Amino acid sequence: MQWAEQVSAVRVIGTGVMGRGIAQIAAAAGLAVELADARAEAVTSAVDQIGRMFDKLVGKGRMTAEQAAAARERLRPVDSPLAPTECDLVVEAVREDLATKRELFAELEKICPARAVFATNTSSLQVTSIATALDDPSRLAGLHFFNPVPLMRLVEVIPGARTAAWIPDALVDLVRRLGHTPVRATDTPGFLVNHAGRGLITEALQVLAEGVATTSDVDRICRDVLGLRMGPFELMDLTGLDVTHPAMESIWTGYYGDPRLRPSPITRTRLEAGLLGRKTGEGFYAYVDGVKQEEPEPQAPEAVARPVWSDSADLLDVLAGAGVQVERGPEPSAEAVVLVTPYGHSAATAARSADLPVARACGVDPLSTEARCTLSVHPACDAEFARSAWAALAATGRAVTVVRDSPGMVAQRILAAIVNTSCFIAEQRLASPADIDTAVRIALGYPRGPLEWGQQVGPRRVLSVLRALQSATGDPRYRPSRWLVERAELGLDLTETGTTPQDLLT
Repeated sequence: MQWAEQVSAVRVIGTGVMGRGIAQIAAAAGLAVELADARAEAVTSAVDQIGRMFDKLVGKGRMTAEQAAAARERLRPVDSPLAPTECDLVVEAVREDLATKRELFAELEKICPARAVFATNTSSLQVTSIATALDDPSRLAGLHFFNPVPLMRLVEVIPGARTAAWIPDALVDLVRRLGHTPVRATDTPGFLVNHAGRGLITEALQVLAEGVATTSDVDRICRDVLGLRMGPFELMDLTGLDVTHPAMESIWTGYYGDPRLRPSPITRTRLEAGLLGRKTGEGFYAYVDGVKQEEPEPQAPEAVARPVWSDSADLLDVLAGAGVQVERGPEPSAEAVVLVTPYGHSAATAARSADLPVARACGVDPLSTEARCTLSVHPACDAEFARSAWAALAATGRAVTVVRDSPGMVAQRILAAIVNTSCFIAEQRLASPADIDTAVRIALGYPRGPLEWGQQVGPRRVLSVLRALQSATGDPRYRPSRWLVERAELGLDLTETGTTPQDLLT
């Protein structure tokens, strides 16, 4: 903690939204902040804007007027990013361009004191690549803040290949001093958070590409069943495909075409068409005055009343409680709608395996919640029986999303991809299990960390979904992580590292 406590001045270079946010929290934490930009007028504007933010915090009771005034006094405009300085730390937040960052740090090395630590706020470029511009690359590390910085209280601390051993620990302590939560990440494509986030986005796009569900259906299932704050297509519209698609391609190529990270041609096409999302008024959704336009959900049909048989006693209890006629025998009658609740397998496969009448069988995702359930319909299903299944489920008062039958339906597939991606991160020792869960929960807003989530659902269940998808599609994107396989087979928690060879040496 010694270095972090002794830091008194930081230079923040770049006055865009990230630079302003970093300067704001640093000044609020008691550091003198030299704010610099290639454009002098941008510095003046940034100082004014940060001052207004302090005023808003006073109005909300989160700062006193005295604290805000003191924080404003600590903001020091600088004429040039390369003006002489005695600061302890330089944080670069300029545009995401390797040549620009290298050139900047090469010049900073000439004018900054030898004790000064350099940090880059890059979100996608390798820290090691940026550090090659320095005569002493040991003084540079990554400090990846998230937007908006004052509210997104996570920071990735990323050492490069030549970063001095003491710097990551020192930056972790400094991040805590700034009131944020640090996680350690390795200098790999996507670092931690952007890598972990690929599970949701790439699998949602695959579901869309296969025609399993529409964008609205996927987003509703992700919100109401998985508990995400935003569905993946809403999220891509918010971020913008001009940001999201290049990030997907960068991480995929950075891992030499690993199939689990494969981007979708859907986003490439939409990017080229200018359908970027909210910023262009049209993406996966249309926006009028910034408000998302979404088609209303279809209403459940009035269907012929038929008894319902299911392999799930819990589902039958819910249906019976809603006044639906149910059958509880070992086999369905000739008139009954058949509802199967498989993990991993499609409804059609589950019905055939149990020797049930396939034409009368539909699937209900066992991950369904009190808010929403997912009904899957396969091509050989009798439409009248499928309508009766939809009407019966709607009678419970839950929203019903009807999707095309596939292994894992929608929620299971996306959850399995989220968990498996983070298991790969843990397997490759790119971050600790605790940091993986912390980072994803805070930065991506998931209801729980992905490893915790997988443990809650059950490693064996997650593994069964992935194996069923891999078997049905032949797509290597679904190959399970060894981390997941080992823990499912050995009965270990997904959040546990377990015994390693290094443990034998201590």
